[in-house]
Amino acid sequence: MERNKIDERSDMDLLKAYAEGESSAFDVLYNRHQQRLYNYVFSMVKDKTLTCDIVQETFIKADQTLRAGIYRDEGKFIQWVMRIAHNLVIDYFRKNQKLRLVHSTEENDIFDLVDSVDESAETTIIRKQIHSDVRKLIKKLPDEQRRVLVMRHYADMSFKEIAEKTGVSINTALGRMRYALINIRKLAEENSIILTM
Repeated sequence: MERNKIDERSDMDLLKAYAEGESSAFDVLYNRHQQRLYNYVFSMVKDKTLTCDIVQETFIKADQTLRAGIYRDEGKFIQWVMRIAHNLVIDYFRKNQKLRLVHSTEENDIFDLVDSVDESAETTIIRKQIHSDVRKLIKKLPDEQRRVLVMRHYADMSFKEIAEKTGVSINTALGRMRYALINIRKLAEENSIILTM
């Protein structure tokens, strides 16, 4: 009877109970969401053993966060643990593939991240994460640098066209692009973002 009562409580009630020392509340959360999380992770990694490991690590990280009292309620519990799992999958693929660090030069830059060959599911996930990270970094650039970078890589404009559009010399446009790439690398390091593929 008592077990049924705890099983019927909402995730938020269980999280609150766990924070107040009711250890069985976390077990209920685990049992309630473990299969959905397993299915989500397996859809990405296609390996049962690896999926089990990632699911376990996800709940360990969730438990550590809750025990440390640093969990911030920013949505549903399941969405939170799925974000943790997603990040663990990305970390796994990054560590276990032969990845190359992208260094910007005049011949290549951070946008030369993806080979034109057919991609595996892992590569697709990593590529999407990298592009998402790059977009976040671009938003942090000074306006002039961001504008040149966007024109060059998203509008595919030549430096001559960029110079004409922005009313500066070609050398200034090139300089802004150079500083944009330098700043993106710096921001990536400061935010522990790995621009690898």
